[in-house]
Amino acid sequence: MGNRRHIRTKLIIEGLLALIIATTPLIFYSHKYILDGKQELDLLFFTLSANGFADVKTAIWFYLLKFIPLILLVIWFTTSKQWWYHAILVPISMYSFQLFSVFSSDNDSIDENEIFYIIAVTMVVVPVVYFIRVKLVDKHVHGIDLEAMDTELQILKEKEELRKEREKLEQRQNTLAKKM
Repeated sequence: MGNRRHIRTKLIIEGLLALIIATTPLIFYSHKYILDGKQELDLLFFTLSANGFADVKTAIWFYLLKFIPLILLVIWFTTSKQWWYHAILVPISMYSFQLFSVFSSDNDSIDENEIFYIIAVTMVVVPVVYFIRVKLVDKHVHGIDLEAMDTELQILKEKEELRKEREKLEQRQNTLAKKM
């Protein structure tokens, strides 16, 4: 019973994701159906204004130019099972900061200062992805098992300590034998 519900939920989620992906080209080019020169566009639940752009058509074009790739990257990030999926966070952050700058009231600096934010995100994501890659390459390509190596090093340390203790005991035994 629970397995059927899980399968049904999975199919619904995957169907919605496929629908979103399939409709992104339609959504992306929807700005072409807006009249030129309009300063406001009344939709069902809200009104879009030009927001500093020449008209609403240009504003929506800018919004969709950032929003559609962002949505596709987020879907890719959440559904990816690859070891490097954290690297997708870099373009996600880039489009997020660009989308935020498009929605901000100062539209004179669109796509100019986001690089500073993206560099900060990249400085965190790239080392994480690199270290994950190094561990995977060492384990699966070179056959290096770090845990086995740690265990072996620990055993060698213990053997060395036991050897030193044995040498000390032999020295004590020799000194005692000389005294007698």
